[in-house]
Formats: sequence, structure tokens, C-alpha cells
Amino acid sequence: MKFAAVSTSLALAAAGLLIACAPVISQRGYLPDPEIESAIKTGADTKTSIQSRLGYASTTATFGNDSWYYISATEKQVAFFTPTVLRRSILAVYFDKNNKVTGVRHYGLQDGHVIAFETKETPARGREMTFLQQLLNATPGTQATSIQETNPGNGGGPVP
Repeated sequence: MKFAAVSTSLALAAAGLLIACAPVISQRGYLPDPEIESAIKTGADTKTSIQSRLGYASTTATFGNDSWYYISATEKQVAFFTPTVLRRSILAVYFDKNNKVTGVRHYGLQDGHVIAFETKETPARGREMTFLQQLLNATPGTQATSIQETNPGNGGGPVP
């Protein structure tokens, strides 16, 4: 009887672990509709007609050409790990000065480039101490000195 209870609880625990580690697939952003996208006419459609068909763009161009970008992505996440992008689709709609469509392009995950961000930090004056170091350096029964007394950039004169 005990063996059956132990094996049942082990089986439930194993099933719980498998369910907890199952990947979660999520769709984010714009959901493309090929029929509506193929109906966009270069030179005829305007920003207003594009917005009425496709809705608000995910983002717009900051510099240079006037462009709207409709971005969608499918991601997979397992437990608490960083999500993995399975698919990314970008619909770019380009406009001229008169707000007429000049071009439509599709971009995918393969069109992206990995950018290496600089991880260095600008050093700050002084030394940063951990909470434990601050706690151990504190002397009970003494008052903290004022910032004016310890700030070397305060003119260096005597304290009044």
C-alpha cells in the first residue's frame, strides 16, 4: 500500500515538473494579413488609408525617410529562461513628402543584424561599498560627518 502511494506521488511530481517546463509559445505585435498587405498600392494609398487598413504602426522612422513599421514576433519561453525568438516579421511602408506610399517591403529574422553593445561603465568618484561593508564600517554611538566636511569638491576651506 505504501509503495503505491509513493509511486503515485512520484508520478504526480514528475508530471508537475514536465508541465512546468513545457515551452510557452506567444505571438506579439502586429498580426499580418496577406490580403490586406497585397492591396496596398504604391502612389495611390496615403497614410490615412494605410492606418485605416492596418491600424497604428508598431514604430515609425526617427530619422530620414518617413516610414512606418508593423512588427510581429513569435517567441518561445521555457520556465524562467530568456525567451527565444522563433519568427520575426516586419512590414515596412515608406511614404513621400505628400504622404503617398512609395514602397512596401517585408523583412524577416534573417534580415536583422546582431549589435554588440558596449558594456563598460563610466567610473564614478569614490568607492562603492556593499551593504555588508557599510554595516561593518559603522561605529555605534558616533554621528555621521556632514557631506560638506568630506566633500573634496566643496572648496577645501575650513568648515564654519
